[in-house]
Amino acid sequence: MLHRRTVGDVMTEEVVTLRPSTPFQEVAALLDAHDIAAAPVVDDDGAPVGVVTASDVLRHETGMPDPQGRDGNEERAWGKARARTAGALMSSPVFTARADWTIPRAARELRRRHVKQLPVVGENGLLTGIVSRSDLLDAFIRSDAEIRGEVEQDVLGRILGLDEGTVAVEVRDGVVTLRGHVPEQRLVPVLMGLCQGIDGVVAVDAHLAARAG
Repeated sequence: MLHRRTVGDVMTEEVVTLRPSTPFQEVAALLDAHDIAAAPVVDDDGAPVGVVTASDVLRHETGMPDPQGRDGNEERAWGKARARTAGALMSSPVFTARADWTIPRAARELRRRHVKQLPVVGENGLLTGIVSRSDLLDAFIRSDAEIRGEVEQDVLGRILGLDEGTVAVEVRDGVVTLRGHVPEQRLVPVLMGLCQGIDGVVAVDAHLAARAG
């Protein structure tokens, strides 16, 4: 099988965390010092119980709740605007990811939850890392040479066992073009599917025919 990168491959493992009792000024200082957009709030065991974002801090500084209403009811929104600790400022419940999730699954979850990062937890529910939109995007930014090498070595060679030169591979801007012959026609959709499953592949254009005789 091809190796598809997971959340565990791209997440940040050294995470700046907060406690529910962390004072507001310390929250703001930590986010600024580490130049991060958010930090998970963890309990005594290390399980995430919420997330504080830079937007939360800015809204607190202005003394105004979220104008788009994402903080829930009005009482909760104004409470966050006056928060003195991370526990009062954080968004909760917290949405989390698992290290074995695929990159597309994590990306869908970020979009569905309308968040920019997800704390990553292990089977015990304890924090093991954090993954952001930029981490997921980086997984798809691969050079054409890297993609071509994976197609030739892993798909054509290791998995399908085709002789070198049987299928010519060209990759441009993530689009894989295949030209040549395969032993059987039924291998064409298999080959295309395997190539499409490679991280960084945008599309697959196949010009393949079954070898006569």
